[in-house]
Amino acid sequence: MHKVRYEIDPHNRLVEKSAGLRGLRKVLDGRFKVGKKNSLSYHVKSAVPAGAKAPHQVKLKGKWSLNKNHDLCLTLDKWKRQTFGDQLRLQGQIVDVRKNSLLFALRTRKRDRSTSIYALELSGVWKADKHNRLNFRVNKGKDEYDTLNFDGIWQIGKNYQIIYRYKKKDLLRKVKKTHTLAFKGHWDIWDKYRLSYVIDKASGSVFDFKTGLGIFRDKYIKYEVGVGLSRRALLVKRSITFFGKWKIKKSVGLIFEIEEARRKIQQIVFGADARLTKRDTVVFKLKNNLNQGVGSSLELSRDIFNKEGQVFLRLLKSGSEKTILAGSGFRW
Repeated sequence: MHKVRYEIDPHNRLVEKSAGLRGLRKVLDGRFKVGKKNSLSYHVKSAVPAGAKAPHQVKLKGKWSLNKNHDLCLTLDKWKRQTFGDQLRLQGQIVDVRKNSLLFALRTRKRDRSTSIYALELSGVWKADKHNRLNFRVNKGKDEYDTLNFDGIWQIGKNYQIIYRYKKKDLLRKVKKTHTLAFKGHWDIWDKYRLSYVIDKASGSVFDFKTGLGIFRDKYIKYEVGVGLSRRALLVKRSITFFGKWKIKKSVGLIFEIEEARRKIQQIVFGADARLTKRDTVVFKLKNNLNQGVGSSLELSRDIFNKEGQVFLRLLKSGSEKTILAGSGFRW
């Protein structure tokens, strides 16, 4: 059985080329489709030149990746009719990022020279790698996955969402265009040197960023994050500051309400060991929802507390240290 090589032409059509110096080259008019376990196949409508024999469908197995130009790539596995190491590069753009999937749009040209646009959807989970870069893990089944590395700088946008921007040349207009991806989620603090952005907790779509020790004050929480990029020798520093106010709720715990333009965006819930100082302030040794310390303390004036907080202050005056459980609050 003869060997063939596969490539993709500038119009995102699959090209079949027989091995050898005089190998025949056939352009297959059709579309790519994503199947179970994010497998890729190409559904053929016709071949160019007209009349050439062509399969109805080509199944393509390999490893997914994202190149520096943010094109979607598949490095093919070795099988009977296919040479090992061929890389198929789909030229297009990422048009949407969802809690468990990524949508990639590509343009193709039909046999009659008209063009059309369609999209491929890959399923998986969002993660941060050891360099604090954004990753998408493409689900391959049986706890296996391929990793798409977003080798660029992410930012904090409006309402404290994570924003990722990249520039790419438009193939038709030949000019660079900026593409913006917005990740919907909420922030949480679970560990001493980790800041988490939760997209979908149930599936594990969470960006866990390694950080320095957090700074906790009466009106803000601040973290420093370093992002390592392949094209830069030094880390790119990111400062993340959440502005808001602290509250105590009996049934929930110690809460920091994040605000944007005086509007509540979200809240982060903490547990804490609390004690009253001689300065008439309260020191909280912060804990997560598992009652484990997050490595930071917070000192607050008694004047900032609401009615439930005032009740808690009276409890502190009546005894020694009190414990607040995140998600459970405290008893009186």
